Amino acid sequence: MALIRVDFASEALELDTSMTVVLPQDGVEPPPLLYLLHGLTDDDTAWTRFTSIERYATERGLAVVMPQVHRSFYADEAYGMKFWTFLSDELPRLVHRFFKVSDQPRRTYVAGLSMGGYGAFKWALREPHRFAAAASLSGALDLAYLQEHDDRPHIRALMDRVFAGREAEGTDDDLLHLVRRARVDQLPPLMLRCGTEDYLAEINQRFAGACAEAGVTLDSAFTPGDHDWAYWDREIQQVLDFFTNPRGPVRPGSAPARPPAPRP
Repeated sequence: MALIRVDFASEALELDTSMTVVLPQDGVEPPPLLYLLHGLTDDDTAWTRFTSIERYATERGLAVVMPQVHRSFYADEAYGMKFWTFLSDELPRLVHRFFKVSDQPRRTYVAGLSMGGYGAFKWALREPHRFAAAASLSGALDLAYLQEHDDRPHIRALMDRVFAGREAEGTDDDLLHLVRRARVDQLPPLMLRCGTEDYLAEINQRFAGACAEAGVTLDSAFTPGDHDWAYWDREIQQVLDFFTNPRGPVRPGSAPARPPAPRP
């Protein structure tokens, strides 16, 4: 397995940026590809620094691309850079230009934690034809709720910079809206994991409830754990098994673990 740090120029961002890549060294065919997204306070190195993702990917013959998107919520920022354009358009083109990895949707996956869980589901819901499956760990999955109710100063400043007062509710940045309008038969299988002690647990329950109401198949589980790397290191292994299961990533269990919390 090769671990590669790639520094490159992004046209979409109009600056130099980076991605960390794990590549299998064995095998003849291009390996399946996972885009693995970081959280709000992380960068493209976080998954390799704080989990054993390199070892887990090696065991499964999986290529992993971890891009750098700063504190962008995977959006084209109102006062900043076009991170959604970078993620959804430029990054895949560069990955396939740089590396011999699968370009087949049936062998391409996306996952992330916290802000990255939001980004993974946003990408899969907006462009479902690109992925065989998607997963979120402890995702910040209800952006409209965070905009309205999260009064922490750094979150308020972040929302102002990225969205400039524009409400996410009812837009393509609102995952619950995307779920409600989705063509269920065209969506890839979705997997959600969140710790019961996580401060985002109720938001994740709300997303699970929206999926159940819309008839969207969601493999969801809420198990003991907090918003931390110990939980994510454990659960990413379940995500990779969900993706690389020879019988396919579809698993039973579309209902939330407990009734979704009502939205204030």
